[in-house]
Amino acid sequence: MATNTAPNRHERWARLRFSVVGQLLAAPPEPGTLQTELARLAERTWQHPTTGKPARFGVSTIERWYYRARRERQDPVAVLRRKPRCDAGRQPAVTPALGQAVRELYAAHPAWSAQLLYDNLSAIAGTRPELTPLPSYSTIRRYLRANGLEKRRRLTNRQTPGALKAEARLAEREVRSYEAEYVGGLWHWDYHHGSRKVLTLRGTWQTPLLLGIIDDRSRLACHLQWYLAETAENVAHGLAQALQKRGLPRAAMSDNGAAMTATEITEGLARLGVLHETTLPYSPYQNAKQESFWGQIEGRLLPMLEGVLDLTLAKLNEATQAWVEYDYNHKVHSELGQTPLERFLAGPDVVRPCPDSATLRLAFTRTERRTVRRSDGTIVVEGRRFEVPNQYRHLRQLEIRFAGWDLSTVHLADDHTGAVLCRLLPQDKAKNADGRRRTLDPVSDAPLPQPPAAGIAPRLAALIERQAATGLPPAYLPKDEEDPR
Repeated sequence: MATNTAPNRHERWARLRFSVVGQLLAAPPEPGTLQTELARLAERTWQHPTTGKPARFGVSTIERWYYRARRERQDPVAVLRRKPRCDAGRQPAVTPALGQAVRELYAAHPAWSAQLLYDNLSAIAGTRPELTPLPSYSTIRRYLRANGLEKRRRLTNRQTPGALKAEARLAEREVRSYEAEYVGGLWHWDYHHGSRKVLTLRGTWQTPLLLGIIDDRSRLACHLQWYLAETAENVAHGLAQALQKRGLPRAAMSDNGAAMTATEITEGLARLGVLHETTLPYSPYQNAKQESFWGQIEGRLLPMLEGVLDLTLAKLNEATQAWVEYDYNHKVHSELGQTPLERFLAGPDVVRPCPDSATLRLAFTRTERRTVRRSDGTIVVEGRRFEVPNQYRHLRQLEIRFAGWDLSTVHLADDHTGAVLCRLLPQDKAKNADGRRRTLDPVSDAPLPQPPAAGIAPRLAALIERQAATGLPPAYLPKDEEDPR
Protein backbone atom coordinates (compact mmCIF):
# COMPACT_ATOMS: atom_id res chain seq x y z
CA MET A 1 0.00 0.00 0.00
CA ALA A 2 1.07 3.56 -0.66
CA THR A 3 2.36 5.56 2.26
CA ASN A 4 0.80 8.79 1.04
CA THR A 5 -0.45 10.98 3.88
CA ALA A 6 -3.49 12.24 1.96
CA PRO A 7 -6.71 11.76 3.95
CA ASN A 8 -8.45 9.48 1.43
CA ARG A 9 -7.93 7.80 -1.91
CA HIS A 10 -9.85 10.48 -3.83
CA GLU A 11 -7.47 13.13 -2.55
CA ARG A 12 -4.48 10.93 -3.36
CA TRP A 13 -5.71 10.49 -6.94
CA ALA A 14 -6.18 14.24 -7.32
CA ARG A 15 -2.65 14.93 -6.10
CA LEU A 16 -1.16 12.32 -8.39
CA ARG A 17 -2.94 13.77 -11.44
CA PHE A 18 -1.84 17.26 -10.52
CA SER A 19 1.75 16.08 -10.16
CA VAL A 20 1.53 14.62 -13.68
CA VAL A 21 0.24 17.79 -15.37
CA GLY A 22 1.63 20.30 -12.89
CA GLN A 23 4.87 20.84 -14.82
CA LEU A 24 2.87 21.65 -17.96
CA LEU A 25 0.94 24.27 -16.00
CA ALA A 26 4.13 25.72 -14.51
CA ALA A 27 5.94 25.85 -17.87
CA PRO A 28 3.33 25.93 -20.67
CA PRO A 29 4.70 24.24 -23.83
CA GLU A 30 5.32 26.20 -26.99
CA PRO A 31 2.60 26.15 -29.65
CA GLY A 32 2.69 22.87 -31.55
CA THR A 33 4.72 20.99 -28.90
CA LEU A 34 1.88 19.96 -26.53
CA GLN A 35 1.49 16.48 -28.02
CA THR A 36 5.23 15.88 -27.75
CA GLU A 37 5.19 16.81 -24.06
CA LEU A 38 2.11 14.63 -23.43
CA ALA A 39 3.81 11.67 -25.12
CA ARG A 40 6.88 12.19 -22.96
CA LEU A 41 4.74 12.15 -19.78
CA ALA A 42 2.91 9.04 -20.99
CA GLU A 43 6.22 7.16 -21.16
CA ARG A 44 7.04 7.88 -17.53
CA THR A 45 6.14 5.57 -14.64
CA TRP A 46 4.17 6.85 -11.65
CA GLN A 47 3.36 5.37 -8.26
CA HIS A 48 -0.22 4.17 -8.03
CA PRO A 49 -1.99 6.14 -5.21
CA THR A 50 -3.81 3.07 -3.86
CA THR A 51 -1.58 0.06 -4.42
CA GLY A 52 1.78 1.83 -4.51
CA LYS A 53 2.81 -0.13 -7.60
CA PRO A 54 4.24 1.46 -10.82
CA ALA A 55 1.56 2.80 -13.17
CA ARG A 56 1.49 4.55 -16.57
CA PHE A 57 -1.24 6.70 -18.14
CA GLY A 58 -2.22 7.29 -21.77
CA VAL A 59 -1.75 10.51 -23.77
CA SER A 60 -5.48 11.17 -24.03
CA THR A 61 -5.91 10.71 -20.28
CA ILE A 62 -3.13 13.11 -19.43
CA GLU A 63 -4.46 15.59 -21.99
CA ARG A 64 -7.92 15.50 -20.38
CA TRP A 65 -6.38 16.14 -16.96
CA TYR A 66 -4.34 19.03 -18.39
CA TYR A 67 -7.24 20.92 -19.92
CA ARG A 68 -9.44 20.36 -16.84
CA ALA A 69 -6.79 21.79 -14.51
CA ARG A 70 -5.93 24.69 -16.83
CA ARG A 71 -9.55 25.88 -16.95
CA GLU A 72 -9.77 25.99 -13.16
CA ARG A 73 -8.22 29.14 -11.65
CA GLN A 74 -8.98 28.72 -7.95
CA ASP A 75 -8.34 25.06 -7.05
CA PRO A 76 -6.93 22.97 -9.91
CA VAL A 77 -6.40 20.00 -7.58
CA ALA A 78 -10.09 19.81 -6.64
CA VAL A 79 -11.23 19.41 -10.26
CA LEU A 80 -8.88 16.44 -10.66
CA ARG A 81 -10.66 14.42 -7.98
CA ARG A 82 -12.71 11.47 -9.06
CA LYS A 83 -16.33 12.33 -9.74
CA PRO A 84 -18.78 10.73 -7.30
CA ARG A 85 -21.03 8.09 -8.71
CA CYS A 86 -24.55 9.12 -9.56
CA ASP A 87 -25.91 6.45 -7.19
CA ALA A 88 -23.52 7.30 -4.35
CA GLY A 89 -25.20 7.02 -0.97
CA ARG A 90 -27.98 4.82 -2.30
CA GLN A 91 -28.35 1.07 -2.27
CA PRO A 92 -30.83 0.03 -4.95
CA ALA A 93 -30.23 -3.63 -4.07
CA VAL A 94 -31.92 -3.03 -0.69
CA THR A 95 -35.62 -2.69 -1.47
CA PRO A 96 -37.99 -0.89 0.93
CA ALA A 97 -39.41 -4.22 2.09
CA LEU A 98 -35.95 -5.62 2.70
CA GLY A 99 -34.84 -2.48 4.54
CA GLN A 100 -37.91 -2.70 6.78
CA ALA A 101 -37.13 -6.35 7.54
CA VAL A 102 -33.54 -5.47 8.43
CA ARG A 103 -34.65 -2.69 10.80
CA GLU A 104 -37.24 -4.92 12.47
CA LEU A 105 -34.69 -7.67 12.99
CA TYR A 106 -32.17 -5.20 14.40
CA ALA A 107 -34.76 -3.63 16.72
CA ALA A 108 -35.52 -7.07 18.17
CA HIS A 109 -31.84 -8.06 18.52
CA PRO A 110 -29.56 -4.99 18.70
CA ALA A 111 -26.74 -7.03 20.28
CA TRP A 112 -26.40 -9.34 17.27
CA SER A 113 -23.43 -9.03 14.95
CA ALA A 114 -23.89 -8.07 11.29
CA GLN A 115 -23.12 -11.66 10.25
CA LEU A 116 -25.72 -13.09 12.62
CA LEU A 117 -28.31 -10.58 11.40
CA TYR A 118 -27.55 -11.54 7.80
CA ASP A 119 -27.82 -15.26 8.53
CA ASN A 120 -31.22 -14.81 10.14
CA LEU A 121 -32.29 -12.48 7.35
CA SER A 122 -31.47 -15.25 4.89
CA ALA A 123 -33.77 -17.60 6.83
CA ILE A 124 -36.56 -15.02 6.78
CA ALA A 125 -36.11 -14.39 3.05
CA GLY A 126 -36.74 -18.11 2.44
CA THR A 127 -40.32 -17.67 3.67
CA ARG A 128 -40.98 -14.20 2.24
CA PRO A 129 -40.62 -13.93 -1.55
CA GLU A 130 -40.73 -10.12 -1.49
CA LEU A 131 -37.29 -10.09 0.17
CA THR A 132 -35.60 -12.01 -2.63
CA PRO A 133 -33.16 -11.83 -4.25
CA LEU A 134 -31.17 -11.22 -1.06
CA PRO A 135 -28.10 -8.95 -1.58
CA SER A 136 -24.64 -9.95 -0.43
CA TYR A 137 -23.45 -9.76 3.16
CA SER A 138 -21.27 -6.71 2.42
CA THR A 139 -24.30 -4.85 1.05
CA ILE A 140 -26.35 -5.54 4.17
CA ARG A 141 -23.41 -4.56 6.36
CA ARG A 142 -23.04 -1.24 4.51
CA TYR A 143 -26.77 -0.67 4.91
CA LEU A 144 -26.52 -1.23 8.66
CA ARG A 145 -23.65 1.22 8.99
CA ALA A 146 -25.28 3.83 6.77
CA ASN A 147 -28.38 3.81 8.97
CA GLY A 148 -26.51 3.82 12.28
CA LEU A 149 -27.55 0.28 13.15
CA GLU A 150 -24.36 -0.61 14.96
CA LYS A 151 -24.00 -3.58 17.29
CA ARG A 152 -24.87 -2.62 20.86
CA ARG A 153 -23.14 -4.18 23.80
CA ARG A 154 -25.59 -5.72 26.25
CA LEU A 155 -25.34 -4.16 29.70
CA THR A 156 -26.66 -7.33 31.34
CA ASN A 157 -28.37 -10.58 30.44
CA ARG A 158 -31.23 -9.83 32.81
CA GLN A 159 -34.47 -8.74 31.15
CA THR A 160 -35.60 -6.50 33.99
CA PRO A 161 -37.36 -3.14 33.54
CA GLY A 162 -34.29 -1.35 34.92
CA ALA A 163 -31.94 -3.10 32.51
CA LEU A 164 -34.18 -2.38 29.51
CA LYS A 165 -34.47 1.27 30.55
CA ALA A 166 -30.70 1.58 30.91
CA GLU A 167 -30.11 0.09 27.45
CA ALA A 168 -32.69 2.43 25.91
CA ARG A 169 -31.08 5.43 27.60
CA LEU A 170 -27.63 4.41 26.38
CA ALA A 171 -28.98 4.10 22.83
CA GLU A 172 -30.69 7.50 22.91
CA ARG A 173 -28.14 9.55 24.83
CA GLU A 174 -24.49 10.18 24.14
CA VAL A 175 -21.82 9.28 26.67
CA ARG A 176 -19.33 12.04 27.49
CA SER A 177 -16.37 12.18 29.79
CA TYR A 178 -16.37 14.73 32.59
CA GLU A 179 -14.07 16.11 35.27
CA ALA A 180 -14.73 17.89 38.54
CA GLU A 181 -13.65 21.52 38.65
CA TYR A 182 -12.10 21.29 42.12
CA VAL A 183 -9.98 18.80 44.00
CA GLY A 184 -12.27 17.16 46.52
CA GLY A 185 -15.32 18.14 44.52
CA LEU A 186 -16.08 14.51 43.68
CA TRP A 187 -14.72 11.17 44.81
CA HIS A 188 -15.33 7.80 43.18
CA TRP A 189 -15.38 4.58 45.19
CA ASP A 190 -16.16 1.03 44.23
CA TYR A 191 -15.24 -2.61 44.79
CA HIS A 192 -13.14 -4.66 42.38
CA HIS A 193 -13.05 -8.47 42.33
CA GLY A 194 -9.38 -9.35 42.09
CA SER A 195 -7.90 -12.07 39.90
CA ARG A 196 -5.57 -13.46 42.59
CA LYS A 197 -6.57 -15.63 45.52
CA VAL A 198 -5.13 -15.25 49.01
CA LEU A 199 -4.42 -17.87 51.65
CA THR A 200 -6.51 -17.32 54.80
CA LEU A 201 -5.68 -18.31 58.38
CA ARG A 202 -8.13 -21.21 58.08
CA GLY A 203 -6.10 -22.71 55.28
CA THR A 204 -8.54 -21.83 52.48
CA TRP A 205 -8.14 -19.90 49.26
CA GLN A 206 -10.41 -16.87 48.82
CA THR A 207 -10.65 -14.18 46.16
CA PRO A 208 -10.38 -10.76 47.85
CA LEU A 209 -12.11 -7.55 46.82
CA LEU A 210 -10.36 -4.21 46.49
CA LEU A 211 -12.08 -1.09 47.79
CA GLY A 212 -10.71 1.86 45.83
CA ILE A 213 -11.40 5.56 46.44
CA ILE A 214 -10.20 8.05 43.80
CA ASP A 215 -10.41 11.83 43.51
CA ASP A 216 -12.07 12.79 40.22
CA ARG A 217 -10.03 15.85 39.27
CA SER A 218 -6.54 14.70 40.28
CA ARG A 219 -7.05 10.92 39.82
CA LEU A 220 -5.29 10.54 43.18
CA ALA A 221 -5.90 7.19 44.84
CA CYS A 222 -7.08 8.36 48.25
CA HIS A 223 -7.08 4.86 49.74
CA LEU A 224 -6.90 1.24 48.56
CA GLN A 225 -7.51 -1.82 50.70
CA TRP A 226 -8.36 -5.47 50.07
CA TYR A 227 -11.14 -7.21 51.99
CA LEU A 228 -12.61 -10.70 51.97
CA ALA A 229 -16.23 -9.50 51.73
CA GLU A 230 -18.21 -6.59 50.32
CA THR A 231 -19.94 -5.29 53.44
CA ALA A 232 -21.01 -1.93 54.80
CA GLU A 233 -18.56 -2.37 57.68
CA ASN A 234 -15.64 -2.64 55.26
CA VAL A 235 -16.92 0.35 53.27
CA ALA A 236 -17.02 2.46 56.42
CA HIS A 237 -13.58 1.16 57.41
CA GLY A 238 -12.05 2.15 54.07
CA LEU A 239 -13.86 5.47 53.77
CA ALA A 240 -12.76 6.54 57.25
CA GLN A 241 -9.12 5.97 56.30
CA ALA A 242 -9.48 7.87 53.02
CA LEU A 243 -11.11 10.79 54.84
CA GLN A 244 -8.35 10.90 57.44
CA LYS A 245 -5.65 10.80 54.75
CA ARG A 246 -7.04 13.37 52.29
CA GLY A 247 -9.79 15.32 54.11
CA LEU A 248 -13.54 15.58 53.57
CA PRO A 249 -14.76 15.90 49.95
CA ARG A 250 -17.93 17.62 48.86
CA ALA A 251 -19.48 14.71 46.97
CA ALA A 252 -18.89 11.00 46.43
CA MET A 253 -20.19 8.63 43.76
CA SER A 254 -20.66 4.87 44.00
CA ASP A 255 -22.83 2.20 42.46
CA ASN A 256 -26.12 0.94 43.90
CA GLY A 257 -24.73 -2.10 45.72
CA ALA A 258 -26.21 -3.04 49.09
CA ALA A 259 -22.96 -2.26 50.90
CA MET A 260 -22.62 1.12 49.17
CA THR A 261 -26.17 2.26 49.98
CA ALA A 262 -26.42 0.84 53.50
CA THR A 263 -28.09 3.11 56.03
CA GLU A 264 -24.89 3.52 58.04
CA ILE A 265 -23.04 4.74 54.94
CA THR A 266 -25.68 7.12 53.60
CA GLU A 267 -26.39 8.66 57.02
CA GLY A 268 -22.68 8.86 57.82
CA LEU A 269 -21.85 10.77 54.65
CA ALA A 270 -24.80 13.09 55.24
CA ARG A 271 -23.61 13.85 58.80
CA LEU A 272 -20.15 14.63 57.44
CA GLY A 273 -21.58 16.98 54.79
CA VAL A 274 -20.69 14.75 51.84
CA LEU A 275 -23.28 14.49 49.05
CA HIS A 276 -23.66 10.81 48.17
CA GLU A 277 -24.57 10.21 44.53
CA THR A 278 -25.10 6.83 42.89
CA THR A 279 -24.71 5.80 39.28
CA LEU A 280 -27.80 4.86 37.32
CA PRO A 281 -28.64 1.14 37.35
CA TYR A 282 -26.64 -0.91 34.85
CA SER A 283 -24.56 2.16 33.91
CA PRO A 284 -20.97 1.51 35.06
CA TYR A 285 -19.63 3.93 32.44
CA GLN A 286 -20.67 6.79 34.75
CA ASN A 287 -17.89 5.65 37.07
CA ALA A 288 -15.44 5.19 34.19
CA LYS A 289 -12.41 6.62 35.99
CA GLN A 290 -12.79 3.96 38.64
CA GLU A 291 -13.25 1.21 36.05
CA SER A 292 -10.18 2.41 34.17
CA PHE A 293 -8.12 2.35 37.36
CA TRP A 294 -8.79 -1.38 37.82
CA GLY A 295 -6.81 -1.97 34.62
CA GLN A 296 -3.66 -0.76 36.35
CA ILE A 297 -4.37 -3.04 39.31
CA GLU A 298 -4.62 -6.07 37.04
CA GLY A 299 -1.91 -4.95 34.61
CA ARG A 300 0.79 -3.61 36.94
CA LEU A 301 0.24 -4.45 40.60
CA LEU A 302 -0.93 -8.07 40.56
CA PRO A 303 1.56 -9.26 37.91
CA MET A 304 4.39 -8.18 40.21
CA LEU A 305 3.06 -10.66 42.80
CA GLU A 306 3.04 -13.66 40.48
CA GLY A 307 6.09 -15.16 42.19
CA VAL A 308 4.43 -15.12 45.63
CA LEU A 309 2.81 -18.53 46.03
CA ASP A 310 1.49 -18.18 49.59
CA LEU A 311 0.01 -14.71 49.15
CA THR A 312 -1.92 -13.59 52.24
CA LEU A 313 -4.33 -10.71 52.67
CA ALA A 314 -1.88 -8.82 54.89
CA LYS A 315 0.95 -9.21 52.39
CA LEU A 316 -1.32 -8.15 49.53
CA ASN A 317 -2.42 -5.01 51.38
CA GLU A 318 1.17 -4.15 52.28
CA ALA A 319 2.24 -4.42 48.63
CA THR A 320 -0.79 -2.42 47.49
CA GLN A 321 -0.04 0.47 49.84
CA ALA A 322 3.57 0.62 48.68
CA TRP A 323 2.57 0.53 45.01
CA VAL A 324 -0.15 3.17 45.19
CA GLU A 325 1.79 5.64 47.33
CA TYR A 326 5.19 5.40 45.61
CA ASP A 327 4.30 4.36 42.06
CA TYR A 328 0.79 5.27 40.94
CA ASN A 329 0.41 8.57 42.81
CA HIS A 330 3.93 9.65 41.74
CA LYS A 331 3.68 8.58 38.09
CA VAL A 332 2.81 11.10 35.36
CA HIS A 333 -0.76 10.59 34.20
CA SER A 334 -1.03 10.36 30.41
CA GLU A 335 -4.13 12.57 30.29
CA LEU A 336 -3.16 15.11 32.96
CA GLY A 337 0.50 15.57 32.01
CA GLN A 338 1.48 15.53 35.70
CA THR A 339 1.36 13.14 38.60
CA PRO A 340 -1.92 12.69 40.53
CA LEU A 341 -0.20 13.92 43.70
CA GLU A 342 1.03 17.11 42.02
CA ARG A 343 -2.43 17.84 40.63
CA PHE A 344 -4.02 17.11 44.01
CA LEU A 345 -1.70 19.56 45.77
CA ALA A 346 -1.96 22.21 43.04
CA GLY A 347 -5.71 22.57 43.51
CA PRO A 348 -7.96 24.47 43.47
CA ASP A 349 -9.60 22.42 46.16
CA VAL A 350 -12.73 22.37 48.29
CA VAL A 351 -11.42 19.80 50.78
CA ARG A 352 -12.40 20.26 54.44
CA PRO A 353 -10.58 19.09 57.57
CA CYS A 354 -11.47 15.60 58.75
CA PRO A 355 -12.69 14.98 62.33
CA ASP A 356 -11.07 12.49 64.68
CA SER A 357 -11.56 8.72 64.61
CA ALA A 358 -14.20 8.68 67.34
CA THR A 359 -16.33 11.20 65.46
CA LEU A 360 -16.01 9.17 62.25
CA ARG A 361 -17.05 5.96 64.02
CA LEU A 362 -20.06 7.76 65.46
CA ALA A 363 -20.93 9.26 62.08
CA PHE A 364 -21.20 5.92 60.26
CA THR A 365 -24.19 4.72 62.27
CA ARG A 366 -27.87 4.30 61.58
CA THR A 367 -30.71 6.09 63.39
CA GLU A 368 -33.73 4.11 64.60
CA ARG A 369 -36.50 4.48 67.17
CA ARG A 370 -37.27 2.04 69.95
CA THR A 371 -40.09 1.69 72.53
CA VAL A 372 -39.02 1.55 76.18
CA ARG A 373 -40.32 -1.39 78.21
CA ARG A 374 -41.84 0.08 81.36
CA SER A 375 -41.12 -2.87 83.64
CA ASP A 376 -37.33 -2.77 83.53
CA GLY A 377 -36.54 0.29 81.38
CA THR A 378 -34.88 -1.54 78.51
CA ILE A 379 -35.01 -1.48 74.71
CA VAL A 380 -34.25 -4.15 72.12
CA VAL A 381 -31.52 -3.60 69.51
CA GLU A 382 -30.87 -6.37 66.99
CA GLY A 383 -32.34 -8.96 69.38
CA ARG A 384 -30.38 -7.76 72.43
CA ARG A 385 -31.66 -5.73 75.37
CA PHE A 386 -30.00 -2.48 76.42
CA GLU A 387 -30.66 -0.57 79.63
CA VAL A 388 -31.94 3.00 79.51
CA PRO A 389 -30.69 5.43 82.20
CA ASN A 390 -33.28 6.38 84.85
CA GLN A 391 -33.56 9.97 83.69
CA TYR A 392 -34.78 8.83 80.25
CA ARG A 393 -36.88 5.77 81.12
CA HIS A 394 -40.10 7.83 81.37
CA LEU A 395 -39.91 8.49 77.59
CA ARG A 396 -42.06 6.18 75.47
CA GLN A 397 -39.96 6.41 72.27
CA LEU A 398 -36.18 6.78 72.14
CA GLU A 399 -33.95 7.63 69.17
CA ILE A 400 -30.80 5.54 69.11
CA ARG A 401 -27.74 5.40 66.86
CA PHE A 402 -25.71 2.27 66.22
CA ALA A 403 -23.84 0.37 63.53
CA GLY A 404 -25.20 -3.03 62.61
CA TRP A 405 -21.73 -4.60 62.81
CA ASP A 406 -20.79 -3.08 66.22
CA LEU A 407 -23.37 -3.28 69.02
CA SER A 408 -20.76 -2.46 71.67
CA THR A 409 -21.36 1.25 71.05
CA VAL A 410 -25.08 2.07 71.03
CA HIS A 411 -25.89 5.72 71.73
CA LEU A 412 -29.02 7.57 72.78
CA ALA A 413 -29.63 10.69 70.68
CA ASP A 414 -31.87 13.73 70.96
CA ASP A 415 -34.64 13.32 68.40
CA HIS A 416 -34.81 17.11 67.87
CA THR A 417 -31.16 18.06 67.48
CA GLY A 418 -29.55 14.69 66.78
CA ALA A 419 -26.99 15.29 69.53
CA VAL A 420 -25.69 12.22 71.34
CA LEU A 421 -26.93 12.16 74.94
CA CYS A 422 -25.31 9.08 76.40
CA ARG A 423 -24.14 5.57 75.69
CA LEU A 424 -26.40 2.57 76.27
CA LEU A 425 -24.97 -0.64 77.72
CA PRO A 426 -26.35 -4.15 77.20
CA GLN A 427 -28.34 -5.78 79.97
CA ASP A 428 -26.41 -8.16 82.22
CA LYS A 429 -28.91 -10.92 83.03
CA ALA A 430 -26.39 -12.84 85.13
CA LYS A 431 -25.99 -9.79 87.36
CA ASN A 432 -29.77 -9.39 87.57
CA ALA A 433 -29.99 -12.87 89.10
CA ASP A 434 -28.55 -11.62 92.43
CA GLY A 435 -31.93 -10.13 93.27
CA ARG A 436 -30.79 -6.53 93.66
CA ARG A 437 -32.70 -3.86 91.73
CA ARG A 438 -31.89 -0.22 91.08
CA THR A 439 -33.92 2.53 92.66
CA LEU A 440 -36.24 4.42 90.35
CA ASP A 441 -35.14 8.03 90.58
CA PRO A 442 -37.90 10.65 90.25
CA VAL A 443 -38.18 12.37 86.91
CA SER A 444 -38.62 15.84 88.48
CA ASP A 445 -36.72 17.39 91.37
CA ALA A 446 -39.94 18.80 92.89
CA PRO A 447 -41.20 16.50 95.72
CA LEU A 448 -44.65 15.00 95.38
CA PRO A 449 -47.20 16.25 98.01
CA GLN A 450 -48.79 13.93 100.55
CA PRO A 451 -51.91 12.15 99.25
CA PRO A 452 -55.25 13.52 100.57
CA ALA A 453 -57.34 11.74 103.21
CA ALA A 454 -59.52 8.87 102.10
CA GLY A 455 -63.03 9.78 100.95
CA ILE A 456 -65.09 10.44 97.90
CA ALA A 457 -63.13 11.67 94.94
CA PRO A 458 -63.58 15.37 94.10
CA ARG A 459 -65.21 14.63 90.76
CA LEU A 460 -67.85 12.33 92.25
CA ALA A 461 -68.53 14.73 95.14
CA ALA A 462 -69.20 17.51 92.63
CA LEU A 463 -71.66 15.33 90.75
CA ILE A 464 -73.55 14.45 93.93
CA GLU A 465 -73.85 18.14 94.85
CA ARG A 466 -75.10 18.93 91.36
CA GLN A 467 -77.76 16.25 91.66
CA ALA A 468 -78.87 17.50 95.07
CA ALA A 469 -79.12 21.06 93.76
CA THR A 470 -81.85 20.03 91.34
CA GLY A 471 -84.24 19.21 94.19
CA LEU A 472 -85.33 16.05 92.53
CA PRO A 473 -85.15 12.67 94.17
CA PRO A 474 -82.54 10.24 92.89
CA ALA A 475 -83.62 8.36 89.78
CA TYR A 476 -83.93 5.01 91.49
CA LEU A 477 -86.29 3.21 93.89
CA PRO A 478 -84.68 2.59 97.27
CA LYS A 479 -85.15 -0.81 98.83
CA ASP A 480 -84.09 -1.79 102.31
CA GLU A 481 -82.31 -5.04 102.47
CA GLU A 482 -82.63 -6.90 105.78
CA ASP A 483 -79.83 -8.91 107.24
CA PRO A 484 -80.74 -12.57 106.57
CA ARG A 485 -79.17 -13.52 109.93
